Amino acid sequence: MGWVTDHPPRMEALDSCVACGLCLPVCPTFRLTGDETASPRGRLTAMKAVASHGMEVDERFAEMMSFCLQCRACETACPSMVPFGGVMEASRTEARTQVPVRRDWFRRLLLVNVLRSRFLLRVATIFAAVMQRIGLLIRLPVVGAQTRGLRPLSLPVRTTAGGTWGNPSGDVAMLLSGCVADVWFSDVHKATIEVLVAAGYRVEAPANQTCCGALAAHGGFADDARSMANCNIKAFASADVIVTDVAGCGAHLKVYGRYGDDGAGVAAKVRDVNEVVASAITDGRLPSFPTSGRKIGIQDPCHLEHGQHTATAVDVVIGAAGFTPIAIDRGGQCCGAAGLYQIDYPEISEQLGRMKADRVTDAGTTTVVSANAGCEMQLRRFLDDGYRIRHPIEVYRDRMMEDDRRPTTDD
Repeated sequence: MGWVTDHPPRMEALDSCVACGLCLPVCPTFRLTGDETASPRGRLTAMKAVASHGMEVDERFAEMMSFCLQCRACETACPSMVPFGGVMEASRTEARTQVPVRRDWFRRLLLVNVLRSRFLLRVATIFAAVMQRIGLLIRLPVVGAQTRGLRPLSLPVRTTAGGTWGNPSGDVAMLLSGCVADVWFSDVHKATIEVLVAAGYRVEAPANQTCCGALAAHGGFADDARSMANCNIKAFASADVIVTDVAGCGAHLKVYGRYGDDGAGVAAKVRDVNEVVASAITDGRLPSFPTSGRKIGIQDPCHLEHGQHTATAVDVVIGAAGFTPIAIDRGGQCCGAAGLYQIDYPEISEQLGRMKADRVTDAGTTTVVSANAGCEMQLRRFLDDGYRIRHPIEVYRDRMMEDDRRPTTDD
């Protein structure tokens, strides 16, 4: 039958793969299984078979696509620069369209309806908090019992529902407040706003923005992802810079060019907050603090390392905060969070999560930073209470506050 949707994987993208195999050593699912069909090269071969030879999009094809973590490590390794993330999303849309999926309505409810509705997300959060209170949340694979945002029977204070902060004459930095991050990780947004204001920005969080659409796109709900993107393209059109403090969201915003010229204009303005702060530190707009002699481990989210190629900006931020940055697994494997992957493939997700936690233990530090909400939640599942897991900007903000509180003496 071949492709049936309006936006199938582009043939020129599929043909750019030369089957060199350099993607194999960096692919988590291939490394765990040794199965060619669980590799980027094998998946691209299957896509080509559908596109060129009319191979049917069946359950086997759908399984091959869904087993991918979409970490995009293969893109970093690929000498031909195959846009694997884009063709994978298109293939998943084809698979979801052509192959009946059990409980597809429930997946769409989670990935689309809940994430783009502040009301539904708050209701879901209250439900999760209640489940945590009665001791059932720990059984759920997506969010561990110690996820900091899910405070029993209470909600975090929203800081970004259409607010404006900072220097009226400064460059406008528009903050993507997002969906889950805005409810469960509002402390990170607060730290981001405070540091950007200190760097001289006027920070705005447009009230008409919505979820970035990354999880919808990864899940094969292409039309819904496009709708979310178009909403954000309008909301962020006037920004000087668009700042994200969740690596997965930033990586998706940076491919908004697929949604037309206006999307490309927005994508060109997107910066991870660590990029922005590292630049401000280098330019002298933000201070560097004396070294404390303490080490902080850095977990590199796939979407920061491979999607945005800005992982080293975190080193600058942590170093400027006065700590010694220790890369715990740079160039290593995905932590296994990957959205709903924890539900679809819990054993693989757990195996990868424990491997990542072992790398943290090997690093010999009990404080770890991650620039992605999903990665932080995954680390919290497999590291015990003796570890502190934070966002890099929170660490830098706290150092700024400590310095402000330090008493001064006149000469």
